[in-house]
Amino acid sequence: MNEYPHSGPVDHSRRFQSKWFETFNWLGYLPTTDAAYCFPCFLFGKKPLGKSSSDTFTMQGFRNWKRVGGKDCVFVSHMGKDTNSAHAYSALCWENRKNPKGHVDTVIEKLAPKQIADNCLRLSVSITIVRWLTFQKCAFRGHDESATSLNQGNFLEMLKLIAYYNKDVQKVVLGNAPQNAQYIAPDIQKQILHIFAQKVQNEIRKEIERFLELVHVKDTTSKTLKEEITTVLSNHELSIQNLRGQGYDGASNMRGEWNGLQALFIEDCPYAYYVHCLAHQLQLALVAAAREVFEVHEFFKDLIFIVNVVNSSSKRHDELQDRQVTELEYLVEIEEVETGKGLNQIGTLKRPEDTRWSSHFKSIYSVVKMFNATRCVLETIATDRQATYAQRGDATYALKKLLPFDFLFILHVMQELMGYTDALYRVSDLHVPYSDFIRSRRNKDVISVEHHYRVDVFTATMDQQLQELNSRFSEQTTELLILSTTLNPIDGYKHFNVEKICRLAEKYYPEDFSNHENSKFHLKYQLDLFYCDAPKHPEMKNLCTIADLCRSLAETGKSDIYPLVDRLIRLILTLPVSTSTTERAFSAMKIVNTSLRNKMKDDFLSNYLVLYIEKEIAEKFTVESITSDFNSMKPRRVQFS
Repeated sequence: MNEYPHSGPVDHSRRFQSKWFETFNWLGYLPTTDAAYCFPCFLFGKKPLGKSSSDTFTMQGFRNWKRVGGKDCVFVSHMGKDTNSAHAYSALCWENRKNPKGHVDTVIEKLAPKQIADNCLRLSVSITIVRWLTFQKCAFRGHDESATSLNQGNFLEMLKLIAYYNKDVQKVVLGNAPQNAQYIAPDIQKQILHIFAQKVQNEIRKEIERFLELVHVKDTTSKTLKEEITTVLSNHELSIQNLRGQGYDGASNMRGEWNGLQALFIEDCPYAYYVHCLAHQLQLALVAAAREVFEVHEFFKDLIFIVNVVNSSSKRHDELQDRQVTELEYLVEIEEVETGKGLNQIGTLKRPEDTRWSSHFKSIYSVVKMFNATRCVLETIATDRQATYAQRGDATYALKKLLPFDFLFILHVMQELMGYTDALYRVSDLHVPYSDFIRSRRNKDVISVEHHYRVDVFTATMDQQLQELNSRFSEQTTELLILSTTLNPIDGYKHFNVEKICRLAEKYYPEDFSNHENSKFHLKYQLDLFYCDAPKHPEMKNLCTIADLCRSLAETGKSDIYPLVDRLIRLILTLPVSTSTTERAFSAMKIVNTSLRNKMKDDFLSNYLVLYIEKEIAEKFTVESITSDFNSMKPRRVQFS
């Protein structure tokens, strides 16, 4: 922790100093008591050889900070002046405890090098299988893992497969392994997975925008979510005071201006700017906003029903495609459509799904494109005597929903609105806010139909979308994102603007570029030099993203030459504008936590997801490093070194 409470007189108060940890490696601090302790003495504090020892650093806790430092420093006094002191005895015990090779069971049981090699090989195979199964999003265990089972699950079946093709492995696993150290039990699998996850998380702490952990919460109130997130960050030694960006979906408990999660974090850290999570895709959010209009909501319900009826069987699918071919042949004959490679492809109706980006636009577009073919298929089903009464009834009902003016009107309105938002979302240049674009469309379009369709449907839909857009792209967020784009190295740094970059640092990150360090002056100086250097550097001139630029600065050593530029780029990367990590997390959850595996415990699921999502990091760790960590987790019955 960075801040420790003051104690003593108001005019001359003192507090614990974190720098003491560097000088006294045995020192521990407990926030609940605001007191210092000696960790070795707490564990092994006894009175050897008649020596007396105080319980100040073991039970009571020390908090008289004015006695720390100088020639009479109480910490130095506690350590004693010779090797026979109580502290020295406890420190020796602690060092011996940390050295597993010195434990009595290891000393007594000195194994031959061949036995140690066999132990390592046996564990290495289990480690390799755990990693492979996780990378391939496979389950570990089977429904029946008994010796008579024909399928003992992925882990054991793969172990048998490896043993079949590798005689050395065969000699040390399963029936040829000690019964107390086979290293195939579910608990062992989870321990190996946990070690992998911990090593990945330690690497993630050095980076930005990675999947860190999955946490189960008792409720989704903003207070509970803040406590859980703070705990996770604290467990990984990440300080809330260093938070510089946060992004969530559009729920009120997340984005609320006064009591939302983002507001609670801003109270503690005013530079943790909130940007609406872009993984909660723009178009999908706009669809949800549009469905606040009753007529639009009814339209999507009918659309889903129509698509389901037409796609209900492969026979209907073939009929739909045959109708499209017939219609296209006629249109080509009368020269109503152009011909050429890639044009006039035969397709099928797309079903809109609440968790699939752009699926609503694709569904609407497919119905517009194949409207006549869809109508013909429904008419065929409705009059087909070989069809069941339910099939004929569904087709007749679908026709009644497809043909009315209300459905057709909203179909074309939503196609136009969502066509713009679909295209806008793919535009990387944020110089024109989405809300301004949509507002300009509303002012230009004049629909000469009845008041109901013009006001109650069209205008109401536009207003709902505008509200969603304004909540996502506030004036502050828009400016922050626009200024951030000036650091993008794409197209030979054509967007690079020293003045705007300096304004970004001065306005949004004043604490990170304080006048005390003259950082503002030095930042401009470094930016000028950087702009002369980077576009010509062979490893930096063809970069496409700010993340690529950050990585390149580190790899080329330029981060040491331009430290303030590197600092600003890392701050920009904390803004949650990238969707890749969150999208991968959502997709992984859907793949991993299936209905057949919904009994996975929280820790197991979290570790599994860390390894699966960040396999790029996990694959860097050697089997030997996992074996070493596995061996140090707790005393083992066998030796690995």
